[in-house]
Amino acid sequence: MNRLIALLVLLLPSIALSADDDRPNIIFFLSDDHRWDQLGCAGHQILVTPNLDAMAAKGTRFSNAFVTTSICAASRATILTGLYERTNGHTFRVKPIAKKFTDTSYPGLLKKAGYRTGFIGKFGVGVQRGVTNEWFDVYKPINRNPYFKKQPDGTKRHITELCGDRAEEFLEGQPEDKPFALSVSFNAAHAEDGDKKDHFPWPVAMNGMYDGLTIPQPILSEPEIYAAHPDFLKTSLNRQRFFWRWDTPEKYQKNMKSYYRMLSGIDNVIGRVMKKITSLGMAENTVFIFCGDNGYYMGQRGFAGKWSHYEESLRVPMIIVDPRVQPQWRGQVNDSVVLNVDLPATMLDYAGVEVPAKYQGQSLAGLVRGANARGWRQDFFCEHLMHLPAKANGKDGGIPKWEGVRGRRWTYARYFEQSPVYEFLHDLETDPYQTKNLAKDPQYAEKLNELRARTNELRDSYGGEYSLEKYPLARPNR
Repeated sequence: MNRLIALLVLLLPSIALSADDDRPNIIFFLSDDHRWDQLGCAGHQILVTPNLDAMAAKGTRFSNAFVTTSICAASRATILTGLYERTNGHTFRVKPIAKKFTDTSYPGLLKKAGYRTGFIGKFGVGVQRGVTNEWFDVYKPINRNPYFKKQPDGTKRHITELCGDRAEEFLEGQPEDKPFALSVSFNAAHAEDGDKKDHFPWPVAMNGMYDGLTIPQPILSEPEIYAAHPDFLKTSLNRQRFFWRWDTPEKYQKNMKSYYRMLSGIDNVIGRVMKKITSLGMAENTVFIFCGDNGYYMGQRGFAGKWSHYEESLRVPMIIVDPRVQPQWRGQVNDSVVLNVDLPATMLDYAGVEVPAKYQGQSLAGLVRGANARGWRQDFFCEHLMHLPAKANGKDGGIPKWEGVRGRRWTYARYFEQSPVYEFLHDLETDPYQTKNLAKDPQYAEKLNELRARTNELRDSYGGEYSLEKYPLARPNR
């Protein structure tokens, strides 16, 4: 009995600490193939996103948010590890993320710090056996193909709605004596690539939305804009998938409306989760974060997909709501250059967990609270290293690798596996749509050299020049 009493005395301080734990809960929503201008609060005249708009009205919408690599596997690996693709070495077709990087990932650190951690939806990266158990108390991966899953009662349910169901279950099971960090990672609005007829299956709740509307043709769809590109981009996967989705008026109207229904479906589930948080009395101490995993071409420049260096590919929506900030900072639009690599540092900062020195992003929590952005980054390194070369038969143009830097005024990109290396230089001040390539114009030689050097400087700080030996394929014989 005396030993039992002694044990209870030892445990009392930790029990009291848990009961008084006022660290905020964190819910992180991640959408797929969703670029920055596809939100009502970003000025979209057709797309209906009332819950994301409400988040923006209560929090901070970042109007200059970007991913460092525009493809879902690499982007999600960057968010999990706090490291660039060049550093963590992960994208499609390579080996799982190394343990030395997963050991310092944000969900694992939050769990060690006493958070109840959960993951629901599209995981999208490769990790070594046992890592998800180290990261998450509740792990519910839900993948597409197909989007509609058969339920025990024989009905079918869209996986966006299933993400909402599992999120509500997680919240209903939340104990009162500890905070939680929940990631809800949507497959939508990624196309079902294997279905060439119905690329964008939407939730039943969105039936009828956008019917009767005529979606305007995309900007930058003039033939001469596509024609000005080098051949390796004109025959790349960006162009090939254009013919899957956007190349006729009929396809364009059908697929745009379907895509919008998928985005509105995400918004609807986000609203469900926010309502559940309110009903459980957690709204005043829950931080909401929303971001897209990469941008998306919807016919612009004659392209589909993402992968390349233009704004449509790199720029994403990002909203953070901290209900504890002062009223004057609610509903702000912040134009600082922020990145997906900043998100893990942000979540750790909110949780009061020390951010690992190796992280390559920085917390956005100060900006949300209205801190002065003096000294904030003015440019960032961006890249795409997935190994998907063009095939000799000409039927698959692959995804050209590239690296570069995007600043406040200038964008520079070099497609370094071309012979000779092919460069782009865009002046965003005079040419915000990036329709003019100034790389070969002698007037801009000094600026070109400056950005070449800046790209080299950043590249070398993140891991140096690319080679297949440094980023070995998971299945090198295929």
